[in-house]
Amino acid sequence: MKAKPRIAGDNWELDGSTIIVRIPMTWKRLGGRKAIIAPDGSDAWAPAKPRPDETLIRALARAHRWKGMLEDKAYRSAGELAEAESVTRSFVNRLLRLTLLAPDIVEAILDGRQPKGMQIEELTRVMPSTWDEQRESTAIGRPG
Repeated sequence: MKAKPRIAGDNWELDGSTIIVRIPMTWKRLGGRKAIIAPDGSDAWAPAKPRPDETLIRALARAHRWKGMLEDKAYRSAGELAEAESVTRSFVNRLLRLTLLAPDIVEAILDGRQPKGMQIEELTRVMPSTWDEQRESTAIGRPG
């Protein structure tokens, strides 16, 4: 009996009758559900319809509400606001960073078009100051 030739590429191999394809991916929990994240951090597969992330949307709403409260002088400082809301001052300050996001990034989040891997923790870290840099770091891309 003749041996079948074995052919292989970077992410696949053929042993004569079976093709084995290796697809690197990561599982990540997003709002109570699991999602597949591609190695570059983008969506592994484009979703059939937008998937609004309620956690991100609530965080955006809360940040803008808090910003309004501070601007209206309902509270004198983030520390005073944090005490009233029963959260830490650090948390208030991190969430307030969301009010500095580029409008198209906010719109993408509200429409459910944000990348699958986008998390509050990433958005509330030190965010680039220019909107172009924000688009690049969040993988949202330029509008239009």
